[in-house]
Amino acid sequence: MPDFSASLAALRESDRDRYLACLLAPPEKQGPLAALYAFHAEIARVRDVVREPLPGEIRLQWWRDALEDTTGSKADGNPLAEALLHAIRDAHLPIGVLLDMIDARVFDLYDDPMENRSALEGYAGETASALIQLACLILDPETARGSADAAGHAGVAQTIAGLLMLGPIHRQRGQVYFPADLLTATGLDRTSFLNGADRAAVTRAVQALAGLGREHLGKARAASQTISRQNRPAFATVALAEKVFARAEKAGADIFDHSIVPPQWRRQWWMWRAAQSGRW
Repeated sequence: MPDFSASLAALRESDRDRYLACLLAPPEKQGPLAALYAFHAEIARVRDVVREPLPGEIRLQWWRDALEDTTGSKADGNPLAEALLHAIRDAHLPIGVLLDMIDARVFDLYDDPMENRSALEGYAGETASALIQLACLILDPETARGSADAAGHAGVAQTIAGLLMLGPIHRQRGQVYFPADLLTATGLDRTSFLNGADRAAVTRAVQALAGLGREHLGKARAASQTISRQNRPAFATVALAEKVFARAEKAGADIFDHSIVPPQWRRQWWMWRAAQSGRW
């Protein structure tokens, strides 16, 4: 029996929401889910632990090498990587999807602009959407394909909600995840958006991004009828998205000055309810 304790411990520290989502899954699925989610958290936080892009590239390359090494020797001594390889083998997870997830995270290391809406949707598709679908393969592989359309749109909605919550951190770093075409439509460019002087325009941009998130959330809900009961925990964290959109729309430009992250106890309740009902 593989040891997933390190993955669960790491996930509890790095991504409390997905840690709680793990606990909503059947006990025998919690370890593999934790390994997958801990891997995602590890590559998502690379920008947080490096000062320059090159060390970040090296960290991401290590994960590529570990996943592509058929002998498993590259992962020896790293409990997170060892647990992930166990989960990959047991659930027959596609390596290519995980490698694409790593490649997408290279964007996080630089301050290049998000070119347009399609680029943001592609980024979300290779990260959050892929994560939901991989979780479905762990939870209920026989019906996972039926979750694909909902996972695609839910991942975009979830990504946009996350970007709105992380807005102050991204602005401080000079990162702009708001699509350039959206900024142009609201009277901004990268410089004026980061400067934040035109608060009315920034508010329009925030509301437009939240609107895009709502659009994808609506499409995800429309496709949710094909999600099996067993795969509901994979979508539990999507329950936070609508609440974040509402907070962002109300706050406007203030999201860069005051946190819109809902309290932990509320997030936990929303996720539990979503996992039970299948509605988010």
